[in-house]
Amino acid sequence: MSQRSEAVLPVIRPMRPGDLEAVYQVESTAYHYPWTLTIFRDCLRMGYECWIQLATDRVVGHLVLAMGPGEAHILNLAVHPEWHNRGFGRRLLEKGLTRSERLGAESVFLEVRPSNESAVHLYRTIGFRRVGRRRDYYPTEDGREDALVMRYTLREVMSASGR
Repeated sequence: MSQRSEAVLPVIRPMRPGDLEAVYQVESTAYHYPWTLTIFRDCLRMGYECWIQLATDRVVGHLVLAMGPGEAHILNLAVHPEWHNRGFGRRLLEKGLTRSERLGAESVFLEVRPSNESAVHLYRTIGFRRVGRRRDYYPTEDGREDALVMRYTLREVMSASGR
């Protein structure tokens, strides 16, 4: 039976050290320039919000979120290419937004390659808006690619004067 036709029980849960090999496998399949296993290990050790998307019992995606005063930053979001277009990226993103709000963030930021049109489309449909550009942020085979900086506003902040 193919992955497309089998019944799948999708679950999102916190990432654990025992998940790191599977997370790295997703990462290295999803990206030409993947994070290293050490980076994921350090994110867990530092207490970042790290989540995995399971399809029944297989890790098919992950999210890493850093919290700061009043804001959150999505550092990494990946879904294994064999599992694209099944809503897993959207679910992970929504989990990140929910966690960010619960933890007191007013805004959520992320960077994305402009060439990653499906990701840019997803972020826009969720409500992220472009707020900047980081020059030469991502490596490519031919040099560097800029990153779009996008922001999702969880709640509007009033100024001290109430305006």
